[in-house]
Amino acid sequence: MTIRDVAQRAGVSSATVSLVLNNVADSRVSAATAERVRAAASELAYAPNLVARGLRRRRTNTIAVLSDEIATTPFASRMIGAIQDVAMRNGLLVFMVNTAGDPETERSAVVAFNQQQVDGFVYACLYHRVVDLPPGLGSNVVVLDGRTRRPRFPAVVPDDRGGARAAVTELLAHGHRRIGFVNDYSATVAADLRLKGYRDALREHGVRFDKRAVRNAEPGLEPSAEAAVRLHEDAGVTALFCFNDRVAIGAYHGLRRHGLAVPRDVSVVGFDDQEFVADYADPPLTTVALPHYAMGQWAAEELIERINGGTDQPRVCEMPCELVRRGSVGPPRADGT
Repeated sequence: MTIRDVAQRAGVSSATVSLVLNNVADSRVSAATAERVRAAASELAYAPNLVARGLRRRRTNTIAVLSDEIATTPFASRMIGAIQDVAMRNGLLVFMVNTAGDPETERSAVVAFNQQQVDGFVYACLYHRVVDLPPGLGSNVVVLDGRTRRPRFPAVVPDDRGGARAAVTELLAHGHRRIGFVNDYSATVAADLRLKGYRDALREHGVRFDKRAVRNAEPGLEPSAEAAVRLHEDAGVTALFCFNDRVAIGAYHGLRRHGLAVPRDVSVVGFDDQEFVADYADPPLTTVALPHYAMGQWAAEELIERINGGTDQPRVCEMPCELVRRGSVGPPRADGT
């Protein structure tokens, strides 16, 4: 099927079909004629040759997503879904490679994508971190859920500090003043920012920071369970803010084994809003949602703007993190235990 077939069906010239299907402004084609051309193209199932169009415009209408682990992790798959949605609305095809964080795989992927002459790259991370980008990406690059050491390219990250502040503020609003924090044992960007947000909320409400109320837990339910129990017994906390939802579930287990109920004895707030974890906890976990879809959408739209010659400012967007209220927060016990 060719453009000539569409022109013959619509009773117009091939040039008119080209003007209509390429959405050329000021083409002086009447609305009725344009509608007739689109109807003919639809009836004939005609699709423009995007390769040829791309060659004329020196574009391939493709973008690449270079990720460490998110392409194989359901936890962050909404970022990928958002990129695909934006790409489809703009007539772009998305290529994707999951590198498992291996530098050699990254370099090979960049070479392969450049051979395909992709129009730009989204460099995507599973969690908020500082990244060293591989060479060869060019100038049309956006970093998703990470940032470079020096501001070179646009980047979008969750507002970890603001999300933590909102989580602790929720506990303070319920009357808690002895609030513990089970943080990640790794010195990640997110761990540092969430600790700062925790301290921000305490300071804003006139509550003195007590370093005994903060414990770092290694991965796994048992370390989190132990940290939660120790904070309750040694620091006398009546509420816990947890680095993520998995840490919060570990805290649930530890508290329950010691005869403590959530939220009757200890209130708990998580972070991430991980599907099938936070909402299926018993009781359902109040948590802070990571804005995966919104971040993916922002990254794709920013990349398209750069490809189209828009802004080249290396700004960092901190995407707000919404508090999701469920059933794990209540007032402290009247007897203070």
